[in-house]
Amino acid sequence: MEEVDPDAAGVVEVVGETPGNQTGYGAYFNVTAQLCMDFALPLYGYMMPILLVVTVISNTLIILVLSKRHMRTPTNIVLMTMALADLFTMIFPAPWLFYLYTLGNYVRPISPTSACYAYAIMMEILPNLFHTASIWLTLALALQRYIYVCHPTTARTWCTIPRVLWAIFSIFLLSVLHQGTNALSRNFVSAPHREGCLVTEAYWVEFLTPEVYYSVYYWFRVAFVHTLPCLFLVILNVLLFSALKKAERKRKNLLKDNRKNESRKMRDSQSTTCMLIVVVSVFLVVEIPLAVLTFLHILQSVYTSVLIVEYEVANCLILFSNFFIAVSYPINFAIYCGMSRQFRETFSDLFMRRDASEIVDTTTTMVNGTRTNLESNETVL
Repeated sequence: MEEVDPDAAGVVEVVGETPGNQTGYGAYFNVTAQLCMDFALPLYGYMMPILLVVTVISNTLIILVLSKRHMRTPTNIVLMTMALADLFTMIFPAPWLFYLYTLGNYVRPISPTSACYAYAIMMEILPNLFHTASIWLTLALALQRYIYVCHPTTARTWCTIPRVLWAIFSIFLLSVLHQGTNALSRNFVSAPHREGCLVTEAYWVEFLTPEVYYSVYYWFRVAFVHTLPCLFLVILNVLLFSALKKAERKRKNLLKDNRKNESRKMRDSQSTTCMLIVVVSVFLVVEIPLAVLTFLHILQSVYTSVLIVEYEVANCLILFSNFFIAVSYPINFAIYCGMSRQFRETFSDLFMRRDASEIVDTTTTMVNGTRTNLESNETVL
């Protein structure tokens, strides 16, 4: 029986599944079996280390700013957790990418078996886990904002910090359960008479039959990690954009009626909504192509008689999709700096070594120049 293992290719985050490696029972563990090496070397060997440094710096700055006491809001907690998830998605594969591609060791087999297990965990399991969590966190962020904008009364009950923390915990727990089966689905043993590892199915996978397990695993990932989250995010983004246009018309009417305070509060809320729409849109731009490619590639692996796209071409496209997803990680820092005055001010205060309490207290925050009560209303960047 051939195992459909998309992750044994050394893809940076392994957010794009590439079934078809066909490592199989007792097959040799081949790192480069799926990679488009003409592109993998420059992307992973030379550009990824630079991107890693930029991502670590930018996401660390996001975490430092959003972890300040006066920035502790339901929305900001989700944004900070997303930054952590993206950061870990990049960090765990980094040592292997540097060793294999920057140092040119991709032609050497990985051994001993402990190294094969370390490779599988750091290059496949943990990056997949954190990227899965990041996808679901983005969906939670969009849903939370939709409730804030379209159902503000409900938001006071459902979008509280304790409920957000429970949602984040649940998301990571589900991610661990999802990748836990993948982590335990293979065994590595020493290859006889040569350097490297052999890949064998775990006993429980053989008991279920590999056809059943891998079908369930990959179709679950296609449906609930790629396709449905992207679909719901598109719908929520459209609804938020429509609500934003309605709010703008209402704000202009408030200005005509000389109700400036209400107009200012509405402008602040619109600013946050607009920023989160941009964050979600950037996410969709890089995730939708990967979702489509993953779906087509798995479909072709299941129905081998149907040629949808050449295997080598699909691998190259997924390689680029994975890379552009990694490129998107530092972009959120630029979005926050460009669209959030409070983020810029807190960032400036943090590195000018000024006490944030001089500007805001623990119960109020400055939003585009206006104080908003954190305990009674939605909190925004």
